Amino acid sequence: MVRRIDAIDQNILRELQEDGRITNVELSKRVGISAPPCLRRVRALEEDGIIRGYRALLDEKKLGFDLMAFAMVHLVSQAEADLSAFSERVQRWPLVRSCWMLSGEVDFLLLCVAPDLRTFQNFVLELTAAPNVRNVKTALTLKQAKDAPVVPMEGAAP
Repeated sequence: MVRRIDAIDQNILRELQEDGRITNVELSKRVGISAPPCLRRVRALEEDGIIRGYRALLDEKKLGFDLMAFAMVHLVSQAEADLSAFSERVQRWPLVRSCWMLSGEVDFLLLCVAPDLRTFQNFVLELTAAPNVRNVKTALTLKQAKDAPVVPMEGAAP
């Protein structure tokens, strides 16, 4: 069952996406309710799994990961066991920042970072040699046009 999100919850979620380190007192001021019910609402959103967690967003380039690329992976077999096995393998590759299973010609889309082209090329060789991989196509990123790690709260289901 989907939890009903009212306007106050939407405002809480919007504020927390902007600043996950905001104090409860400041959050309550911004959303227009007192601190105790604000904290109860945040805890309920956490318990319901709507708020999955909190983390720091890091600048990969400042940490030496100058290359960002996509790898499009086509598997030999799309049997559930093979898809699951590849998904599990992806978890062990630290250069893969995120991975999506897709419908269509590509089975998986991986967003990867690497300190340099040679490191990424070596990773692609490992990826290509992985069990059940038919082929891998890659695309190096030139420039990021948008990076919005937030869920839009405008028009969210009430």
